[in-house]
Amino acid sequence: MKIIEYAGVLVASALVLVGGETLAETGVAAKIEHGEYRDWRLLGVSLRHDKNSVRAIVGNDAAIAAARAGKTKPWPDGTVIAKIKWDQRKHPNWEAATVPGAFTAAEAMVKDSRKYSNTGGWGFGIWEGKTLKMLDSDKSATCFACHSPMKDSDYVYTLSNLQ
Repeated sequence: MKIIEYAGVLVASALVLVGGETLAETGVAAKIEHGEYRDWRLLGVSLRHDKNSVRAIVGNDAAIAAARAGKTKPWPDGTVIAKIKWDQRKHPNWEAATVPGAFTAAEAMVKDSRKYSNTGGWGFGIWEGKTLKMLDSDKSATCFACHSPMKDSDYVYTLSNLQ
C-alpha cells in the first residue's frame, strides 16, 4: 500500500508540471480562468496494469464538492473530471516503487445531462495543449461504451475517498 501512496504523491506533484492552463468553452459552465486547472484537487490515483500506465484523476471545484458531500450518484452538472496519464516505470533508486514515466495524455469527462444525454450525461474530451477539445459523437460513443459497466456509479470508474 505504501507504494501506491508514494506513487499518488508523485503523481499529484507532477500535475503542477503537466497540465494546461486554460480550458475552452464547453457549454457546461463559464470559461475556466487562467491557471485554475493546476489548482484542481486529486480525486483518485490508478495504476492500469493492462495499459502500463499511472493515472491521476483530478476534479474541478464541482467535482470535489460532490465527492466530499457523497453526491456522486449522479455527479452534478458542471462536474469536470480529468485523467492525467503517464507511462509507468520503476523508480530508479527504489525498485519496489512504480512511478510516472513519460506523459501520454490528459483526458476529460464533462457532466451536462442535457447536452450529452446520449452518453449518460457525460461528454468526453482530450486536452490539446491548453485547450480541452470535446470529442465528436462517434468518438464519445466509444468512450461511453467503456464506461457503461459503471452505470451504477454514474459511469465513473474513480473511487474517491474524500468524504
